[in-house]
Amino acid sequence: MTEREHEQGHDRTDRADGAGHMSTGTPAETGDSTVAIPELVIISGMSGAGRSTAAKCLEDLGWFVVDNLPPALIPTMVELGARSQGNVARIAVVVDVRGRRFFDNLRESLADLEAKGVTRRIVFLESSDDALVRRFESVRRPHPLQGDGRIVDGIAAERDLLRELRGDADLVIDTSSLNVHELRAKMDAQFAGDEEPELRATVMSFGYKYGLPVDADLVVDCRFLPNPHWVPELRPFTGLNEEVSAYVFDQPGAKEFLNQYTELLQLIAAGYRREGKRYVTIAVGCTGGKHRSVAMSEKLSARLAAEGIETVLVHRDMGRE
Repeated sequence: MTEREHEQGHDRTDRADGAGHMSTGTPAETGDSTVAIPELVIISGMSGAGRSTAAKCLEDLGWFVVDNLPPALIPTMVELGARSQGNVARIAVVVDVRGRRFFDNLRESLADLEAKGVTRRIVFLESSDDALVRRFESVRRPHPLQGDGRIVDGIAAERDLLRELRGDADLVIDTSSLNVHELRAKMDAQFAGDEEPELRATVMSFGYKYGLPVDADLVVDCRFLPNPHWVPELRPFTGLNEEVSAYVFDQPGAKEFLNQYTELLQLIAAGYRREGKRYVTIAVGCTGGKHRSVAMSEKLSARLAAEGIETVLVHRDMGRE
């Protein structure tokens, strides 16, 4: 286990919380001393998906980063940070799950943190099997779980072990098509700000023929609308074109769908906030990811932004034809 520490600026002023309940970033009274519980981020995910890069990015942003910390020691690390008089205000812990008991320890540690009122966020690095195989082959290293089998066997075993943790993640980043700089940009976008917004949304258009985005929380299917691809004068253009967009939203049900789905997202967003979920990826699909999904994503992201939700718009497959 290696520990990497960055200096954390000015000390935070300690205060007493009369209830004695400890929560992230807020002071609490313990015995004769007052402590401020640090922010906690747990970085996990598939081997080869970029955990080290994500950790390095947080380290550069001033987080105290602990790599490969046994899960059972996470509550102890938070406790030590709380005793640092504000010098360790933000902690990131990198964990990789290589066995069932290891995962059980992580689950117990998360339950312990929750019982103590410590707020934590989980960042999960995901990637496709093909991308992971290429990465392991390029560095000529075996997958840590493959044993006497193939790389794909190790990936399958790890994916099965991590299934529950992935479902609990607050932020899932698919690095299949990302380089190091793009992954760092995504981490910067989520953690560089002084204040976190209540909810951040990524609206991503995609083409079904290229596969579902693996990091999607919600999927919208626009294939119920007529396809501009079959209109010769519209075929060369994308959903960014005004004529294509007008064609899409002139179709029966298009505007109604946009209006009603926006209302549904308001309901979902309120629930996410109550559950402490800060990030959501909404995937909007059509056949090729060029016309209908692009036009719908543009309108939907504008609606969400108007509702005060910080929104990032991505057209994953536009231009792939």
